[in-house]
Amino acid sequence: MSPRDVVFGFGAHPSTDDIPELLRTAQQADRDGLDHFTLFDHPYVGGWLDAYAALGFVLGSTERITGLVNVTNLPTRPAPMLARTVTSLSALSGGRVVLGLGAGGRWDRIADMGVPPLSPGAAVDAFEEAIVLVKLLSGGGAPVTYQGGHYQVRHIEPAPVAAPPVWTGSVGPKSLAATGRVADGWIPGHASDWLSERYLSSRPVIDEAAASADRDPSEIRTVFNFPGRITDRPLPATRDHDGRWIGGSTDQWIEELTGAVLEHGASGFTLFAVGEDTLDRTVLARWAQEIVPAVREAIAT
Repeated sequence: MSPRDVVFGFGAHPSTDDIPELLRTAQQADRDGLDHFTLFDHPYVGGWLDAYAALGFVLGSTERITGLVNVTNLPTRPAPMLARTVTSLSALSGGRVVLGLGAGGRWDRIADMGVPPLSPGAAVDAFEEAIVLVKLLSGGGAPVTYQGGHYQVRHIEPAPVAAPPVWTGSVGPKSLAATGRVADGWIPGHASDWLSERYLSSRPVIDEAAASADRDPSEIRTVFNFPGRITDRPLPATRDHDGRWIGGSTDQWIEELTGAVLEHGASGFTLFAVGEDTLDRTVLARWAQEIVPAVREAIAT
């Protein structure tokens, strides 16, 4: 993967109380040249907007930035309709969509929405089928008939729009292997970063599954979600006692992210606020205008 393929973005909560700020923040990120924005998908939280409605609203108010739901709550959004949603958003936005997808992590709350619960293994099976089906129902061609264990469609015309890239929030070995077989990217869970044990033990599972499916593992990008402070002065330690990145000065950020790309294979970063729902626009400006351009330059040399 070439340096130009490394992407930088920010994450936000689609709260009903923060609609003007969400829009202003996304428009600022768009102007400043960030690659993507992300929104969470927890439909059982009454104070949050529907993630896909919010995604379409923000895409319609921006020009270049790509959007994704980080990650889609698949059990509440059946794959055939999800395929229609993401291909429609792609057509409306000029291709500025990534499909972030998870198998479902809060089954207690998902079941509260009236969705029949699945065992962990069955949820991952449905997750892999969903990725396959979304791709089948994209890009035109002959009507699709698909008879899976969880999804069945008969003679459904694919949308005449290419499927967006699929980035997953896989955590367990079975889900990671599914990512290697059929997805295009991976978002490590629980703020794991390039030095974490979770990443170091999980990424090989994806790579081995990809190779077994005759895919090039390097084509499956790793995009890290992480919070972090951007400070005026260097911090004496940029990681906490558990080894997690906590931030630092712009120079410390630049050094760390450059190393993450060149030494650890990172291919994307999504910055979240520390202890807040929405990134402060001053922090976002420092991320987009100071840190990101410097990292892009460093990895291109």
